[in-house]
Amino acid sequence: MTADGCEFCAIVQGRAEASVVHEDDAVVAFMDLRPVTPGHLLVVPRAHAVGLQDLEEPLGAHVWTVAHRLAGALRSSDLRCEGINLFLADGEAAFQEVFHVHLHVFPRFAGDSFRIDADWRVRERGELDESAAAVRAGLAAQGDRRARRRAVG
Repeated sequence: MTADGCEFCAIVQGRAEASVVHEDDAVVAFMDLRPVTPGHLLVVPRAHAVGLQDLEEPLGAHVWTVAHRLAGALRSSDLRCEGINLFLADGEAAFQEVFHVHLHVFPRFAGDSFRIDADWRVRERGELDESAAAVRAGLAAQGDRRARRRAVG
């Protein structure tokens, strides 16, 4: 499956330029055009998937496995790398800009410019318990949807 006009599909299909560092039957990894730091990579599934809900779990696991391997390559490279961030933006509210799932892998070092600003204060246990209950309900709903798909398929 591909999406017309998807820049990552064009890269995966060889119709657009990219500085590729890894490719296999399922994923392609290449340098980000707007790197946070030198060495910033993107790991992209070959199959077009807009967001995580469109990505099959085994393929998502493979994306992660490749990212893990590339993180080690960054640490072993001559690039400045004192740490690694893995970052995936899923949806516009999460700052996803290219709507083809992609996992960022980028080296970090003291004094680099990347920041995530948030309200980091410690939360009350009741609030955390309520959030945990909501996530458990979401997991149960996912299980119900998967069971229905298996029954139909």
